[in-house]
Amino acid sequence: MKTSLQHITLYNFELISGKTLDIHLSYQVFGQDLFSAPIVLVNHALTGNSNVSGENGWWKTLLGENKTIDTNKFTVICFNIPGNGFDGNLLENYEDFKSKDIAKIFLEGLKLLKIEKLHTIIGGSLGGAIGWEMLAVQSDLTENFIPIACDYKTSDWLHSQCLVQKFLLTQKEEPVQKARIHAMLCYRTPESLNLRFKNEIDEEREILKSHDWLNFHGKSLNERFSLSAYHLMNHLLINIDAPQEELKNINANIHLVAVDSDLFFPAFEIKKCHENLIKNKSNAFYHEIYSIHGHDAFLMEYEQLNEILGKIIT
Repeated sequence: MKTSLQHITLYNFELISGKTLDIHLSYQVFGQDLFSAPIVLVNHALTGNSNVSGENGWWKTLLGENKTIDTNKFTVICFNIPGNGFDGNLLENYEDFKSKDIAKIFLEGLKLLKIEKLHTIIGGSLGGAIGWEMLAVQSDLTENFIPIACDYKTSDWLHSQCLVQKFLLTQKEEPVQKARIHAMLCYRTPESLNLRFKNEIDEEREILKSHDWLNFHGKSLNERFSLSAYHLMNHLLINIDAPQEELKNINANIHLVAVDSDLFFPAFEIKKCHENLIKNKSNAFYHEIYSIHGHDAFLMEYEQLNEILGKIIT
């Protein structure tokens, strides 16, 4: 089963700031009918959306019939972060929202759908961070939690990169393109770019191929993503702050997945999180993807990711 966009309205939802709003929450369901099979919640990353499986699904390599997250065995649900624009809705006052608000919105969405228990919460980057925030609030929600290439808090390094993003997004000319070009250099590594492009020049365009590649990514995002949504997602990344003292109370088996070359959420920070967790939890595990591609490896190194997840999601 694959549904088109479904919609819920959370009336008079109170944000951390104390402001009260009606929140429009959209989602999609894949695989088995709700309540007929174990439920997997996927939290999407910064420019992602609820369309995780199927022909145009952004995680279709992992998720679908007879794939690692097998839609013959599971019900998969994915919410859109309100304001990401995929459902046509944007937020006017993005700075009113923190990642903890998004976590509470997702929890309320599950409650309205009468979903009390999940088999797994999985998410990469911002999506995984929102998973940390959800479980800091509701520690018994899921049997398994798989945060990939993310952490439970915003580090000084990540905050700094997001600050540069914020400056670029306030530019008058081509703000999304400029921010995306900078972001791509956070998502990849020097080795990844140097080995791929080797200082080669596109003779026809008279431009370095690496330069042309960055322009392509800037232009592509500008065509499918709004400035407003980008401001919001960047703001959420700045405000990840699940209380560390709550993490040891999470009941789930926690499988932290890092990328050894990640410049955005460095592996040493995720290892540190794991080392703190295992002081109080016997069911916290660390996995590592080995790649030259940096943060984006969680969207590229599918053979390794499938191998890791295949042992967890059974």
